Amino acid sequence: MLMLMPDARFDGSAEFEQAVVGDRAEVRVYQAENLDDIPNDVWQATDGLMVWGRLPCNTSMLDRAKNCRIVIRMGVGFDVIDIEEAGKRGIAACNVPDYGTTDVADHAIGLMLGLTRGIVRHHTALVDNPVAKWRAIDTPIVRRARGSTFGIVGCGRIGTAAGLRAKALGMHVLFYDPYMPDGGDQSVGFERHATLEELLGNSDVVSVHTPLTEETRGIINRTTLSCMKRNAILINTSRGEVVDLDAVVEALKVDRIAAVGLDVLPKEPPDPNHPLFAALKNREEWTVGRVIITPHAAWYSPAGARDCREKAARTVITYLTEGKLRNCV
Repeated sequence: MLMLMPDARFDGSAEFEQAVVGDRAEVRVYQAENLDDIPNDVWQATDGLMVWGRLPCNTSMLDRAKNCRIVIRMGVGFDVIDIEEAGKRGIAACNVPDYGTTDVADHAIGLMLGLTRGIVRHHTALVDNPVAKWRAIDTPIVRRARGSTFGIVGCGRIGTAAGLRAKALGMHVLFYDPYMPDGGDQSVGFERHATLEELLGNSDVVSVHTPLTEETRGIINRTTLSCMKRNAILINTSRGEVVDLDAVVEALKVDRIAAVGLDVLPKEPPDPNHPLFAALKNREEWTVGRVIITPHAAWYSPAGARDCREKAARTVITYLTEGKLRNCV
């Protein structure tokens, strides 16, 4: 049997995956930029696909992998897989929902603290002038965590983990998630809000943790941003298209919100000429100390990356050899 990883986001061999699979199958890795980079005979021999998201797993890919029985997204979000098309073909579509919970939750809190403690702003100032800038910078963005309110949009595994971390910092935790069953909030001590607008209006920090669906695409937009407190901070470690980036830029320019920490963007890598990146490069005043961007790296740690690869390989080989299915979406 052959397990194919067409668009790996790492260099090197499939050492972790092959160790899980053993001699039951071959795991072949490509860092393909397009489908034609992989020979047709490899596509046709593929029993299981392990996709990272550089290449969408759509009709074009599935037409080539005619004998594929399972496709797994190497991560939590599975919007890169056309699950309806996979379903029509009898192909199981799965994800790895539990590999990055710790890392992404840590990252969300890290972005918040980087802004609310002025860490990046102080560092940049000292690099420019370590003598003259050796002082605390007076800014309304720098504030105490204890006693403030942390609002979660999407209280699944990662949202809950981020909320527990915020709670440990002494923050009051709210959430909006119409799909979380009643009672789950009581088990972790969070306060449920019935509407997104209500949550946004009551939060000092808003952390987004939703999957990307047609329901959540652009859920943070001009209208919903107008519901936020003017001194509120927006954090997004979920999917870039959940947040309207142009609306965020507008909101920052007119002081509609205080700051943003973004690990994900609607287009990745971003256009360097986008107004936000042009402003950051020129250190325009409205960005200074108010924007932190990381390169869709919240998921990453060496341990987290290994977890993802091993868990995905185990899911695929177990289905191919035993017919047992886990984390089917």
